[in-house]
Amino acid sequence: MRIRIVDAFTDRPFAGNPAGVLLLDAAPFPDDQWLQQVAAEVNLSETAFAHPLPPGGVADWALRWFTPATEVDMCGHATLATAHVLRTTGLLTGTVRFAARCGTLTATVRGEGSYTLDFPTSSLTPVETPDGVAEALGADVLSAHATADHIGDLLIELADERTVRALSPHLAGLVAHSKRGIIATAAAEDPAGGCDFVSRCFFPAVGIDEDPVTGSAHTALAPFWSARLGRTELTGLQASARTGLVRTSLRGDRTLLTGDAVTVLDGELLTAPSPHPVGSQPTLPASSA
Repeated sequence: MRIRIVDAFTDRPFAGNPAGVLLLDAAPFPDDQWLQQVAAEVNLSETAFAHPLPPGGVADWALRWFTPATEVDMCGHATLATAHVLRTTGLLTGTVRFAARCGTLTATVRGEGSYTLDFPTSSLTPVETPDGVAEALGADVLSAHATADHIGDLLIELADERTVRALSPHLAGLVAHSKRGIIATAAAEDPAGGCDFVSRCFFPAVGIDEDPVTGSAHTALAPFWSARLGRTELTGLQASARTGLVRTSLRGDRTLLTGDAVTVLDGELLTAPSPHPVGSQPTLPASSA
């Protein structure tokens, strides 16, 4: 079974966010334990598993994502990585539809190595900053917003880009404050430098101390910064050690995320999966999210 590692939201190797991608021959998905063990072995932020669906349905492929510790409801960079593998193996030339736990998602080829994802926009609810968050981050908080359940993050606005870049949080102190983690963000110091806002994402609750580039977080960052900057087309820089750029386009209840991808590893997984127990497959969406 072929396994690839793809760097997403970057046009060069060893940057962006690496994701494992396994294209399975057919339904159903293998046993959940096997999927989780593979993701733990790959030991990246997420590993994506996809299998083709019968023609005529709401989607072309079923897609699931696992961190080394758990399955997640939504993942942007591993979806982009999966689209890249489909294109480079000749299975995608235009747009592909994925059936996932968060609904139907699409990915469209925009050029050599560039793709646009169509994801649901996250709602944002202003909240009081939970006790202990500022202390755990080591920075003063300007505002806090809860995001939609399929993301489950707490979006934290900080004073400036320098503060975001300098964060060295106490990760154990962040675990109790959201379903997945913390999105820390600020306006870019120099918008002429190629980005409008910066962010970093810390997800210790799902086994990821810091995610290098988080596509799903930008479904919350896009409406947050579009409201402040007065534009629907923005570029976000995720200021992790690897860094990556996500171009966002806010379209009401949908957010388009555009980025590049490059394959850095193409190998063989030697351990065969076990069949998934009958009746325990995840339910696929009946219609678009």
